[in-house]
Amino acid sequence: EVVFGGVGTGLYGMLIFAILAVFIAGLMIGRTPEYLGKKIEAHEMKLTSIAILVTPILVLAGTAIAVLAGAGKAGIANPGAHGFSEILYALSSAGNNNGSALAGLSANTPFYNTLLGIVRWLGRFGFIVPVLAIAGALAAKKRLPVTVGTMPTHGPLFVALLIGTVLLVGLLNYVPALALGPVVEHLMLWPGK
Repeated sequence: EVVFGGVGTGLYGMLIFAILAVFIAGLMIGRTPEYLGKKIEAHEMKLTSIAILVTPILVLAGTAIAVLAGAGKAGIANPGAHGFSEILYALSSAGNNNGSALAGLSANTPFYNTLLGIVRWLGRFGFIVPVLAIAGALAAKKRLPVTVGTMPTHGPLFVALLIGTVLLVGLLNYVPALALGPVVEHLMLWPGK
């Protein structure tokens, strides 16, 4: 959603990652991080952490619930790694406010309708509320003058740091689950498996 700019959430999703990247840069240079002339303090970082972790927690916890529940397993037409991939995809899509599913998952059941609806609702508002709180906190702060220690957020160094932050957070959140589904499924396609 952040990379391709989800409808209505792409901009503030990327701004959350920009705040995290500025914080990481501030830690590296040993100064209080600043973004758009405003100090990024502990309150903003707690809210940033909540905003970043809401979607992965919903997706991974929802996938775990669906895999463990009998009603969740009953909706899988393709058992094994592909079935896990279908559940993970459906919950990833719902958590990122899209709502699509692969054809092998019977997602139109009371169990999946309820689970996907809850994940979609919490994924939308659980992300928006911390972002609005950050916006309010930053709006109340006075703008600081640019100094020698201020990291510029318009150059290639910051762009590289921002891309690295997005990739690192995405990999750390989803690679273990992807290793259980799509990666295993791909490895099973090799000859002799």
